[in-house]
Amino acid sequence: MRKLRYACLRQGAFEVRKAGALRFDLRDPYHLAVALPWPAFVACGIAGMVLINLIFAGLYCLQPGAIQNLPPGDFYRAFFYSLETLSTVGYGEMSPLSRYGYAVAGIEMAVGMAFVALLTGILFVRFSRPQAGILFADKAVVTTYKGKPALMVRVANGRVNMLIGATAQLSVLLKETDDQGRLYRRFQDLPLLSPHLPAFPMTWTLMHPIDETSPLHGCGPAELKAAWARLFLSVTATDVKLGRQVQDVGDYTDRQILFGAHYADAVTYDEDGTPTADLSQLSHVEFPLGDQTKR
Repeated sequence: MRKLRYACLRQGAFEVRKAGALRFDLRDPYHLAVALPWPAFVACGIAGMVLINLIFAGLYCLQPGAIQNLPPGDFYRAFFYSLETLSTVGYGEMSPLSRYGYAVAGIEMAVGMAFVALLTGILFVRFSRPQAGILFADKAVVTTYKGKPALMVRVANGRVNMLIGATAQLSVLLKETDDQGRLYRRFQDLPLLSPHLPAFPMTWTLMHPIDETSPLHGCGPAELKAAWARLFLSVTATDVKLGRQVQDVGDYTDRQILFGAHYADAVTYDEDGTPTADLSQLSHVEFPLGDQTKR
């Protein structure tokens, strides 16, 4: 029996496994280089530089006398000369002395320019990607709004500059069974009262009314757990200073949905009406008196 290899996709606490998908697809090196974590990217860059220099240092040592002032078999100095040539520094102490030396050095110059240009381009792409700076509360809450139950999720602009044209979309992933008893999971939209925000300077509490048309109607903690419920909230906005669109997504398991709780105030106002947002209170929730054990 063939053993399947799985690749994991993780988004926050959400995780799925894919059989047949490659975690590192060498056929798509650009995506691999951009998607790698920074420590892994730096390590790969250094490893590539060292590997190239090791190869060319070995080539220089193959023919004694190919490089001026390079003692035969001195791999350490050959490596350093290779590093000079690859980086196009060239201190002048060592230089090609034969056709073989000129040929190897010329090839290394071409390889070095291509490698540095490629590395510089990827670095630019990685640094030019805007970070959203959107913060998500650790918990979602189900509370009462205008006498009716509502699901609320609070987010905040973690930047010191303005985000404009913010748009949010909330969905729930639920387990379902068809007529043949086959199990599957399906996304269902959770319409928001105000999915658009012209200016997003501080915090934003998104609300989904749980009425008869809501997929969450009649659901409590036990029902959500049995349905493998998971919330996904995507927020898109335009960063005024960058002039570019930023986006982020937050997800919540059934254990992160608190019933009967509400968010504590995170915004206060001065006497002249100037608001102050305390982002450390973004995830703070409160329960009615007598229900503190649920926190």
